[in-house]
Amino acid sequence: MKALYLDCASGISGNMFLGACLQLGVPEKYLRQELEKLNLAKEYQLEISDVSKNGIGAAYVDVKLLKEFEPEKIETTNIRRLPRLLHHHEHRTMADIRKIIDSSNLSAAVKNKSLAIFSVIAQAEGKVHEKPADEVNFHEVGAIDSIVDIVGCAICVDYLEVEKIFVGRVNTGSGFVKCAHGLMPVPAPATAELLQGFKTYSYGAEKELTTPTGAAIINALATFSADLPEDFTSEKIGYGAGTLDLPIPNVLRIYFGECSGRIERRLVKLETNIDDMNPQIYGYLYDKLFDAGALDVWTQNIYMKKNRPAQMLTVLVDTEHLENCAKIIFEETTTLGIRIIAVEKRIEATRKMAKVETSYGEVQCKVSAYGGKIVSIMPEYEDCRRLAEKNNVPFKIIWQEALTKQQARLS
Repeated sequence: MKALYLDCASGISGNMFLGACLQLGVPEKYLRQELEKLNLAKEYQLEISDVSKNGIGAAYVDVKLLKEFEPEKIETTNIRRLPRLLHHHEHRTMADIRKIIDSSNLSAAVKNKSLAIFSVIAQAEGKVHEKPADEVNFHEVGAIDSIVDIVGCAICVDYLEVEKIFVGRVNTGSGFVKCAHGLMPVPAPATAELLQGFKTYSYGAEKELTTPTGAAIINALATFSADLPEDFTSEKIGYGAGTLDLPIPNVLRIYFGECSGRIERRLVKLETNIDDMNPQIYGYLYDKLFDAGALDVWTQNIYMKKNRPAQMLTVLVDTEHLENCAKIIFEETTTLGIRIIAVEKRIEATRKMAKVETSYGEVQCKVSAYGGKIVSIMPEYEDCRRLAEKNNVPFKIIWQEALTKQQARLS
């Protein structure tokens, strides 16, 4: 499967990710055409240039707002986004962001990735400001430039057909940054929340090197790997430039290549029996656990003491995300204890996303292989659902056509 490895030696931001992807082969024309589907073209101008950072050639992407006047300069470590925001006052809620993305003509895969990134930001901001995620005003990340950055990243990942993203240790920078709420320590509170579970450090500058947008991309899409995975074969490297000029090269380096999927991970099962909880909570609990890194979550009907009907909750998770998932189970359920059971081994089929054109539109299919042979082809649910609603035809008609055409292509 195609994979990326993010080398964040000088941090990560949305525009750095975009720049690196352009060097990896995403056509500039394609990126611009897809971004036009957001219907925000009158509000920004995308500027792309080749720059050199300490002798390293990199692509620099900048989003210029068109509606507002040029602001005065402000001393801040986040010079790319903050000055415009102080005058633009573009505060959006998650509902506003979702409406912009859902009403666009972007593919379902791009929409889902974009909303996944914004969702983790909403949760992080909500925790910091003690508000429900849906009520958070996005301030910086709700501005046009960050919407373009995040959706652009999803477009690039989709174009490159990437199925797995790895990230090494993340350089956050240090010092203070001026945000909408005033001076904040680096990493900013939301950034710190988003990087929980990942390895971080500070080196090279008293500046904000990792932005909330960059941290959200990592949180939503990436898995930690201290080094390039052993089964990762690098085919190309791209460099995306940041705004700052530093003693160290202010670039994000991304390796693009193939990964067999045979990833050695220490897995455990978290199990607990629950007989006194409102069943409506389980749906919310599932979402929280998956967001925290759970690989799978399920419940089984059981009977407990005094013949009480109950549920046995099981969470499959790697050891890196064990503590976060255990914390969520204790906070969100009525349980008083969790069993931790080591999983000796898990065999995984390799997976690849393949696009197929149906009579109703494009559908992505997950193609799985084991031992060098295709073992499963599964059309993506969200693509089929979107096309069924758009064309007013039964879901199963689109699903079956996508399956049949993909099978014919691979036979």
